[in-house]
Amino acid sequence: MTIKTRKAALGGLAMFGVVALLAACAPAPTDSTSGDAAASDFLPCIVSDFGGFDDKSFNQSSYDGISAAADELGVEFKQAESTTEDQYAGNVSSMVDQGCNFILTVGFALANATRDAAQANPEVEFAIIDSALSNDDFSPLALDNVKPVLYDTAQAAYLAGYLAAGTTKTGVVGTYGGLQFPSVTIFMDGFADGVAKYNEDKGTTVTVLGWDKAAQTGSFAGSFDDIAAGKTLSQGLIDQGADIILPVAGPLFQGTAQAITDSGKDVAIIGVDSDLFETTPEFDALYLTSVMKQMTDATKQIIVDAAGGDFSAEAYVGTLENEGVLLAPLHDFESKVDPALMTEIDALKASIISGDIVVTSDSTPK
Repeated sequence: MTIKTRKAALGGLAMFGVVALLAACAPAPTDSTSGDAAASDFLPCIVSDFGGFDDKSFNQSSYDGISAAADELGVEFKQAESTTEDQYAGNVSSMVDQGCNFILTVGFALANATRDAAQANPEVEFAIIDSALSNDDFSPLALDNVKPVLYDTAQAAYLAGYLAAGTTKTGVVGTYGGLQFPSVTIFMDGFADGVAKYNEDKGTTVTVLGWDKAAQTGSFAGSFDDIAAGKTLSQGLIDQGADIILPVAGPLFQGTAQAITDSGKDVAIIGVDSDLFETTPEFDALYLTSVMKQMTDATKQIIVDAAGGDFSAEAYVGTLENEGVLLAPLHDFESKVDPALMTEIDALKASIISGDIVVTSDSTPK
């Protein structure tokens, strides 16, 4: 089953607001075999944000998860691909109307549409990627039929920041986001702290452009689909001396790749969400690493559990400990990075897992 043959754009209205990433940390979904767990009438469904299912990022990873679950269960699934923000509520409602037992909504921006549909349809089970729920006054909300799927990406981004600081030749690294959502700034917070840790340990002064953690201000493209904006922001970072860039903006990293190519300079990209070396190999020479969320595996298991009657509204939080977040391999950069630096990063990872180092962010799932 290909993405193109499964796409269907549906209309509707929705506005989204800021929600708090407040949810208890749950263990990873339990391993189970589907066997005959899937009832013949189980119908899982998925709704994308406006990045679309071929965004080479979290929408695509989530799509791969539901596709793998459907294959394992031997069932079909339905999808609604959003192309604009005002389609979210209508797309979620359309999945309910088509008889979906389980609906996976992808992204922080669908939080209000998910909440409203779940409250109106308590018999339908939902999971939402990268967000918990809130009331209209932004107070935390938990519903028995909604499972938040969250990622403490600050932990893995901390390692990426340390790696960037230890790899840069100019002493300047940069980052930018798509929109200032908690699921975006959590990467930027961890990245900045990892650079600061390297500076503290080594007595260096590597500079981070594009994000001030203390002030929670930085550079944002204003969307997750404007590749040209990603290119413009990246050109600005390169002009200021950055030779490693972390774009936290879905497919906008492709604009970063274009800016690097046009500049003719030796600049590397740190990807997010998936291993860009694997998902977008046309720019493989540019990827230092990626800060990965293991969304495909988590969403697959959550859906398999739901089909077997084991749905839980307790939040899943991906961490370094449960391997819900991690750094991708260095791939072509392995020969360019000092092995001693990677040994230090392995030690930092162990310290984060043990609790000796606590990586904090205003957006960390609680």
